Amino acid sequence: MSNLPANLRYAESHEWVLDNQDGTVTVGITDHAQQALGDVVFVELPEVGTALSKGQEFGVIESVKAASDLYSPVVGEVIEVNDTLEDAPETVNEAPYEGGWIMKVRLDGDTLDGLLDADAYQATLSADD
Repeated sequence: MSNLPANLRYAESHEWVLDNQDGTVTVGITDHAQQALGDVVFVELPEVGTALSKGQEFGVIESVKAASDLYSPVVGEVIEVNDTLEDAPETVNEAPYEGGWIMKVRLDGDTLDGLLDADAYQATLSADD
């Protein structure tokens, strides 16, 4: 079973969202996603200032096994990216919910409605098994 912090919200496309309580969110990929990918070797980060729609592709994550598109779980503007991942993409594997975050987004009137809590996300994973 994957590690699923209860304070996060989840997208069915395997991104997690942390509400920073200031109109911004932090976004990364779930423990389940990084385990499925294997050793991450590259993360394509979005540009700061990019306007995102919910479900819009914002980057790519590559591993020794595959490359996967990343999709925005929220509507907003990219205000920060995790530059650490350029030199140390393996951080996504080592700490997907801490140092392995991908971007921070200023929400554009969007709430976190439609995102799953940990139990609902776990149920989607169990259904895939």
